Amino acid sequence: MSGDALFGDDLEIVPELSEFEKAQHEAEELTSKILDARDAYYERDESLIADVEYDALIHRLEEIEREYPELQGQDSPTLSVGGKATELFAPVAHAARMMSLDNVFSEEQFMDWAARIRKDTGREVNYLCELKIDGLAINLRYENGVLVSAATRGDGVVGEDVTANVLTIKSIPTRLAGQGHPALVEVRGEIFFPVEAFRKLNVELAQAGEKVFANPRNAASGSLRQKDPEKTATRPLSMLVHGIGAWEDTPVPTQSEVYELLKSWGLPTSTHYRVVSSAQEAAAFIREMGAARDSVEHEIDGIVIKVDDMATQRELGATSRAPRWAIAYKYPPEQVNTKLVDIRVSVGRTGRATPYAVVEPVKVAGSTVEFATLHNQDVVKAKGVLIGDTIVIRKAGDVIPEVLGPVLELRDGTERAFVMPEGCPECGAKLAPASEGDIDLRCPNQKSCPAQVRGRVEHIGSRGGLDIEGLGEVAATALTNHKDGEQPPLETEANLFALTLEDLKKVPYFVNADGTESKNAVELIANLELAKTKPLWRLLVSLNIRHVGPVAARALANHFGSLDAIRSASIDELAAVDGVGTIIAESLKNWFDVDWHQDIIEQWKVAGVQFAIPGHAGPGAVAGIDGPCSGLTIVATGSLEGFTREGAQEAIISAGGKPASSVSKKTDFVAAGPGAGSKLTKAEELGIPVLDAEGFKKLLAEGPSAFGSVD
Repeated sequence: MSGDALFGDDLEIVPELSEFEKAQHEAEELTSKILDARDAYYERDESLIADVEYDALIHRLEEIEREYPELQGQDSPTLSVGGKATELFAPVAHAARMMSLDNVFSEEQFMDWAARIRKDTGREVNYLCELKIDGLAINLRYENGVLVSAATRGDGVVGEDVTANVLTIKSIPTRLAGQGHPALVEVRGEIFFPVEAFRKLNVELAQAGEKVFANPRNAASGSLRQKDPEKTATRPLSMLVHGIGAWEDTPVPTQSEVYELLKSWGLPTSTHYRVVSSAQEAAAFIREMGAARDSVEHEIDGIVIKVDDMATQRELGATSRAPRWAIAYKYPPEQVNTKLVDIRVSVGRTGRATPYAVVEPVKVAGSTVEFATLHNQDVVKAKGVLIGDTIVIRKAGDVIPEVLGPVLELRDGTERAFVMPEGCPECGAKLAPASEGDIDLRCPNQKSCPAQVRGRVEHIGSRGGLDIEGLGEVAATALTNHKDGEQPPLETEANLFALTLEDLKKVPYFVNADGTESKNAVELIANLELAKTKPLWRLLVSLNIRHVGPVAARALANHFGSLDAIRSASIDELAAVDGVGTIIAESLKNWFDVDWHQDIIEQWKVAGVQFAIPGHAGPGAVAGIDGPCSGLTIVATGSLEGFTREGAQEAIISAGGKPASSVSKKTDFVAAGPGAGSKLTKAEELGIPVLDAEGFKKLLAEGPSAFGSVD
């Protein structure tokens, strides 16, 4: 009797996955987690996972890609630096690439790195050792001694123009002191929040009922990346120099002498660096500063060790993302004991139910901790912690507090086990894994779970979404709150744009003491009306589609021109768009397949939301608008005065032209501002007319005839 006959006709034969298929599946999951973490860290100034956990994800993906090179696509996170420049500020191209650093986590790993340096150079070298500041990397561009731009790291090639905000930081000179300044020099450094100033700010934010910052790094990033420079000016930001970018014919031969030269020019340089003549001395510096790090004015998460001689730096070169002549030593996270008061569960906008520890306030790694991550119910069980335990916590990567485990010797029998709730703490829906094999439990009530709706509404109003003034965390909570069993104005985000003043008058937050609608109610309705005509890419971000941030949304909007075209496209057509890829494409298709997501789109359309770029003729082309620039392909690059990146592209479209992201023989004009970089070079090589900001405005108003005919 055959096996099929024995078990019947319904037997399903599932072929075992090959090693390659297993690796491919793991690589996709790792990429997804890394993208989620990067989206949060670089676009929302939030840290979803610890630095060490993020590093582990990257290292594991690197291992898989080394074993199966065909799995490493051009958009792999292992090939890129940091995040993308967002659409919130104009883009600035760095004259020299801003790279990241590779990490080591033990003295043994550091000594192995130093041994490779010695082997590659064939000699002993001097090392410059300095503190690794936990802040926001910045690139200052000086031309003939005058500060002309300041930009964030971005993806290492293009960053965000934050010049106006940086000008409010008193320690950064707008004009260098001394003489003999080069025609162009890029000075790299770290903008940070002093520890004491950070604590004071959080107290003030808490007293005002505003959201506090999780750590000084987020505070520095959030303060610098304010739309209003006057807001940045109220924050006591500081900066310290840690290197240089573009600088032709550097007049001194070592990194340490560069620091002294920069100091003589009035730039803020750290006093906490030392040049040593051996790896052993560098290791001693690491140990010395590790013992004293709580006494430093800013938070640090390690030590950076660099080859001091710059000719040797050039000899050693770099990989695609990091220099071979420098390494970051990450300190083991600081650990303390405290009491585990409770374990609670929060639900985010994606529905993930996350246990977190409530602990007796304790100081760790320079700041006071009251909450710590526990990730999921399996982690709670694996750590063996009971509510009431004395526990060991650490700030993993000196950022996110993490529970390590209990101090068993201190148990007295009053402790109790944590029980993961079966139902969502917000809506009562039964928690379950999103898919087979998923450890995390999620609330399946995506459509109407108050926590998820609240999170999505807040995201819609955020800077990265539709940037709706007055639609922040407090307003989102008020609009979705099921208080006393009453139906809130927003059961989902579907009728957000249909809200009226009468709807808001039912919510105490939007009502004055005399029963009339408050000023913030009137302003919210007006701002919602304005948001209906916001650019298509912002609407895409606001739909809360997983992985679709500003970069991917902009690429999709420019290519397809309308939401309907995006919805109709196949996975292959979506993935082929530069900056999208398969994971984002599949996420889009999955989102559109959900009925209530379609309902959001339809209700927003009925309310007047515009889901198309006016005049766009469909995938790959912009046409249909008669204007001065009809038929022209125009590239806008660098910091064009009077235009954001988004504004420049919208202006081209409104004038009838087609905005392009790269320069080719088909390009008719290039509008270039400071930081234009390689696109400007390419235009000059091809003989394409290049315009400054004033010339760009003239082209938009009068067309090519203002500059002669274009062949």
